[in-house]
Amino acid sequence: MIAHGTVHKYGDNVDTDVIIPARYLNTSSHEELASHCMEDIDRDFVKKVQPGDILVAEKNFGCGSSREHAPIAIKASGISCVIASTFARIFYRNAINIGLAILECDEAARDIRDGDQVKVDFDTGLIQNLTTGKTYQAQPFPPFIQNIIQKGGLLNSIQERL
Repeated sequence: MIAHGTVHKYGDNVDTDVIIPARYLNTSSHEELASHCMEDIDRDFVKKVQPGDILVAEKNFGCGSSREHAPIAIKASGISCVIASTFARIFYRNAINIGLAILECDEAARDIRDGDQVKVDFDTGLIQNLTTGKTYQAQPFPPFIQNIIQKGGLLNSIQERL
């Protein structure tokens, strides 16, 4: 599985309250959540993001409350992958559960800049910055997590087995 897109870059400690502000948690509509994604940290995010784009952040991405709304909003906005130095553990699991691809790679997270073109191979964990020519190695997902992401989330993966 390959992702390729333009990078939207953020720093450390991007919490779930800025990914999707609490005032929008009264909806379960993925499209509505996507329309407010990142608005408290980047008002223009929803205007700039295109299907397949990649979100890059540094340490502790997704910290804060354990709401599943945050990875849902990111995925529904069109982001194909999030690369960070580290993820908050609950965000990490919620992202996998809803089928949002995420990779931890500190060097890539620090080096990649906003607007760079990046290609990610989830089978190998190879991250290529097509803008600079640099490559980075993240730990690839084990096959069972790759399956969850390819099926669009844990529930879809389980339903297929039944």
